[in-house]
Amino acid sequence: MKPLANKITLIVGVANSHSIAAGCAQAFSDAGSVIAMTYMDETAKPHVQPVADAVGAGVLMPMDVDANRQMDAVFKSIKKNCWGKPDVLVHYIAFCPTKNLQGRVVDCSQTGFSRTMDISVHSLMRMAKLAEPLMTRGGTTLIITYNGSNVVDNYNIIGPVKAALEGTMPALAFELGPKGIRVNAISPALIESRAASGFAHFSDLIDSKRARAPTKTVVTIKDVGNVAVMLSSDGMHSVTGDVTDVDGGLHVLA
Repeated sequence: MKPLANKITLIVGVANSHSIAAGCAQAFSDAGSVIAMTYMDETAKPHVQPVADAVGAGVLMPMDVDANRQMDAVFKSIKKNCWGKPDVLVHYIAFCPTKNLQGRVVDCSQTGFSRTMDISVHSLMRMAKLAEPLMTRGGTTLIITYNGSNVVDNYNIIGPVKAALEGTMPALAFELGPKGIRVNAISPALIESRAASGFAHFSDLIDSKRARAPTKTVVTIKDVGNVAVMLSSDGMHSVTGDVTDVDGGLHVLA
């Protein structure tokens, strides 16, 4: 019996077949879930379409979180075409203007910070609000984060933004818990992906993290997807408001 049979999973943030969100899509599909996916715009669609085809996505729609009508349209489509409900929402969206991304935190512009927070954090709040009335039998919202509470070399302004994302998660868990909606976060180790390409000296950073991890293993997008499935299964119904590290034990080190 597949653990997520007959459940609907909306995955937001797939960039290409190498992204963490793509690993989640495949894992959820393998677990029996029907997949709905989004892509940012028409230039992104050719990179996302192969992932949608591989998992047999029932819904594939554009959703630029700067455009509220697109977000509304996605959830309306799920209500209409997916038995009226999503069971799982996977949020993997982060953005920062390059100038602000590669500069110091104290040099981040007000405009750059505001836009980064809106796309990376407030988009989660908006999606959770749209999903809430559709999750009539409860559900799960998962956030992909990364070590936001600590200083990470070359992560710059994204660190504080991820900290804000992690801080939002328990508030949502508290507010949505009475409706049976659980909210959790997954914090993976650094993984080579399109999202990571914007960080300076990324190869050196990922090599040093791997060398320090207790397991000395390389975390993959499949590993993250498997944990996402576990957290979304009915057996985890009492787990909410938590951050699960998928990093080979790196988080236990000082």
